[in-house]
Amino acid sequence: MWPEVGHLALIMAAWVAVLQAVLPLWGSLSVRRAGWQSLARPLAVLQLLLIVVSFVALWHAFYVHDFSVKYVANNSNTLLPTPYRLSAIWAGHEGSLVLWVLMLSLWSVAVATFSKRLPQGLVAQVLGVMGAVSVGFLAFILTLSNPFARQFPAPAEGRDLTPLLQDPGLVIHPPMLYMGYVGLSVAFAFAMAALLSGRLDAAWARWARPWTVAAWGFLTLGIALGSWWAYYELGWGGWWFWDPVENASLMPWLVATALIHSLMVTDKRGQFKAWTVLLAIGAFSLSLLGTFLVRSGVLTSVHAFATDPSRGVFILLFLVVVVGVSLALFAWRAPQWANASQPVAGSRESFLLLNSVLLVVAMAAVLLGTLYPLIIDALNLGKLSVGPPYFDRVFVPLMVPLLLAMVPGTVVPWHVARWAAVRSVLVPGALALLLASAWASWGAAPQDADTVTTAGGWLTVMGGTLGGWIVLSGGWQIVQRLRLPGSPGLAWWGMQVAHLGVAVLVLGITGVKSFEVERDVRLGLGDSVTVAGVRYQLISVDNHLGPNYLALRAQMRVFEGDRQVGTLQPEKRRYVSSAMPMTEAAIDRNLWRDRYVSLGEPLTGEPPQWSFRVYHKPFVSWIWLGAVFMVLGGGLAAFDRRYRQAPSAARASGALADKGVGMGLGSGVSGVSAAAPVALAKGAVS
Repeated sequence: MWPEVGHLALIMAAWVAVLQAVLPLWGSLSVRRAGWQSLARPLAVLQLLLIVVSFVALWHAFYVHDFSVKYVANNSNTLLPTPYRLSAIWAGHEGSLVLWVLMLSLWSVAVATFSKRLPQGLVAQVLGVMGAVSVGFLAFILTLSNPFARQFPAPAEGRDLTPLLQDPGLVIHPPMLYMGYVGLSVAFAFAMAALLSGRLDAAWARWARPWTVAAWGFLTLGIALGSWWAYYELGWGGWWFWDPVENASLMPWLVATALIHSLMVTDKRGQFKAWTVLLAIGAFSLSLLGTFLVRSGVLTSVHAFATDPSRGVFILLFLVVVVGVSLALFAWRAPQWANASQPVAGSRESFLLLNSVLLVVAMAAVLLGTLYPLIIDALNLGKLSVGPPYFDRVFVPLMVPLLLAMVPGTVVPWHVARWAAVRSVLVPGALALLLASAWASWGAAPQDADTVTTAGGWLTVMGGTLGGWIVLSGGWQIVQRLRLPGSPGLAWWGMQVAHLGVAVLVLGITGVKSFEVERDVRLGLGDSVTVAGVRYQLISVDNHLGPNYLALRAQMRVFEGDRQVGTLQPEKRRYVSSAMPMTEAAIDRNLWRDRYVSLGEPLTGEPPQWSFRVYHKPFVSWIWLGAVFMVLGGGLAAFDRRYRQAPSAARASGALADKGVGMGLGSGVSGVSAAAPVALAKGAVS
């Protein structure tokens, strides 16, 4: 009866969500009853407990192979290893929505738990809005996406989990991505609470900042994990393909990054209030748009879940309701901010505004390239494909000025233009240019007789200069700041770590794009190929039996000169249940380069030969290392104690920011502003 228990728990959670959406909001906005407002926290906890029961019930069905549950039969079988039975819960449409509402309830309880110092009325409004969002998703699950639907007679065996998803990376990637997606609902809820109450002051911006940074961190980590998985699992050696579903996660990330900047200015200077609210609405709306794209059937992708148009219509209507109601509230309150002050050109506010505008324009470019082919197809005007060339040529020019403005935006003070502070970081910029030019010249020479790299161009110099300038100027800022009295806060250190992450990411992308070498070869037993000065010799190709697949496994020895330095074992797998082929690349990693080999199909003829793709990828691991630094920087900023103070006290503690070198404690997460996920800094060099 576990499936019935899980289904009943979802029904009860939906009713609790209705109460959470209605009573606290009604108590705070109409009747002004403290008792109704106080119900928000216990209702959020109760909803979480019920959804956890439902999630455990679904996990139990996968664990015991209950194929009478249709969703289990479609996404598992008896040969599936136990860890992948857990990830199978979110491998399909219905289960992924259960994960979504679980994450939403976790965020609600987190707000309820860590907002004890906030006014009760504000907490009631925030949790009420989140309850309303939960109502929409739970209604979707119960009406169109029930994961506990039965089928009789139950089949003796299930269809199995898609082989692409039978990977450790896919056990971690979706929960992290969903935590980011759903976490943006907190910023949205704070913005809606501010609109409902009419109080768009510094207080709500300060309280919303740590939640926004936390959601941004999870979303960054989720995007990076997805990129890492695609790199080693799909066998093509790339880390970003501008797939529409990849874009669906990138777009809310870009707007969330802009939102972090705008929240900081609203908190510090009381400016950009309307812009901040629009960004909060836009970030969450884009996460809903991503949900629609993935689950509507309008996209064909390895990441897409569903092909049922009725489900897509429901999500589209929900998106229209969310955007329509929030924009109507915004239009109602907008006249209050008509006379807001404008930032001084050359001040920190102006750089942060430029930053957020460029990010939104970049999002619009990605949105156009993602949706335009779908619109053309829906109007029966033919088929249109928008691929990497479009995104590279449109996205790239927007990222270069974004990165150029990043360093000056961290050294100038608030409210006034002080160009002497900018001049102080020009020396690190000049040194970075010299180092980048030397780097490009070093990589331009042939690596061996058979392969020549394409390095040495101006893009290499530009990417190296941008990355190096961020690193060197960050080091200079740290030295200057440590000379001042007082200790920097966590937010300031978070800025520096996030900046370091951006620099590492930019340098990694520059290195791999400039100096990578690729060879497609035919090899028989005993044959060798030399790539970037390293010789790869095929020793054997044998059959290998896995837990639920058969594999053709090659063994290759790796030589530097006459010395063997390693062995690589790429595989070509065929899964028993689906007979689907999968490429498992073999990768020899270190901090400076990857040696990457993927096995293709056997070739006809005698003696036997097989196709191989061999890559030499310098600095590719820096891409994900940079993302890790960015997430760590965001985490440090989110835990800064000043977020738990009243705005006036926090401004006092950060008063040193406008003195000395202009890099004060109050810079907060400004460094996160240009911190891009794996795709963002691609614009600097691809």
